[in-house]
Amino acid sequence: MPTQPPSLAGMSDDERPFEVWAKVLTVSDGVHAGTRDDTSGRALVERLAAEGFGVVEHRVCEDGAEQVANALSFMAYAFNGVIVTTGGTGFGPRDKTPEGTSRILDRRAPGLAEAMRAVNPLGRLSRGMAGTRGAALILNVVGSTKGAVEMMEAVIDVVPHALSLMSGVDAPHPS
Repeated sequence: MPTQPPSLAGMSDDERPFEVWAKVLTVSDGVHAGTRDDTSGRALVERLAAEGFGVVEHRVCEDGAEQVANALSFMAYAFNGVIVTTGGTGFGPRDKTPEGTSRILDRRAPGLAEAMRAVNPLGRLSRGMAGTRGAALILNVVGSTKGAVEMMEAVIDVVPHALSLMSGVDAPHPS
C-alpha cells in the first residue's frame, strides 16, 4: 500500500486534508477464468491513478450476486475510499453486480448512479448502483472499457468531497 497517493489534479497536498484511496473490482466469469483480458479494470486503475487516487487493490471475481457481495464486503471492510466495480450491470443472465451490491449497501446514492448512466448512450442499459458501505463509496460501472471510464469520469470530481463528508473531514467543494 502506498504511503502517500499522488495529489489530485489542480490541488496541492496542503489543500487536500485527507488521502484519497481507490479499489477496483472486475466482475467477469471470463476474466476470472483467464479466457478474457481485463481491459476495463486496468483502464479504471490507470484513470483513477492519473486523477490522483491511491489505487491500493485491483481484484477479479466471478459474476453472480453472492460473489460480488462477498468481494465488496471484504474490500469495503475498514476502508475509507472509493470502490469501482466494472462488469455485470447489464441484462445477461449472470449480470448480478447490482443485486450483489444492494445486499451490502448501508445507503444508496441514486444521484451518482443516474449521473453515470447519463454520460453514455448505452449507459441507459446499465442497472448499476452507487452507495456506501461503512466509509467506502461503491460505484458500479459497465464492463466495456470506454463506457467504464466515461461513467467513472462523470462523478470523479465529487468523489473526494463525498469521501471527506463520510469521514467527517471538511473538504473544499468541487468547482
